[in-house]
Amino acid sequence: MNILLWVLQIALAWLCIAGGIFQIFKIEQLQKNVSSMRELPRGLWAFLGAFGCLAGLGLILPGAANVLPMLTPIAAAAVAIESVLISSFYIYYRDFSPLTYSLAMTVIAAFISYGRFVLKPF
Repeated sequence: MNILLWVLQIALAWLCIAGGIFQIFKIEQLQKNVSSMRELPRGLWAFLGAFGCLAGLGLILPGAANVLPMLTPIAAAAVAIESVLISSFYIYYRDFSPLTYSLAMTVIAAFISYGRFVLKPF
């Protein structure tokens, strides 16, 4: 279980950091195809991108360094909550193409959080 959780943590961290960087620096490309990216303020997307980058680091660094490893399941729970929020934006603005990605991140993050809180804590 520990190996599975680490694999999921690394994969989710990669998605969070890459997605966050894209939301911060490549928002113009996202705005072309996603109406919620056009309708909501750029600052909100930049904040969510920065939050995603920090949460991605929180998925890996505390457990790997064994310094405050309890931050890992908290970061995973934060990613799950953020992904639900972003999914609600997509639903409201009828952006269904990125919705699957966002919901998948929610499920993975919730599983990591549950796994690190209950199944296999550090």
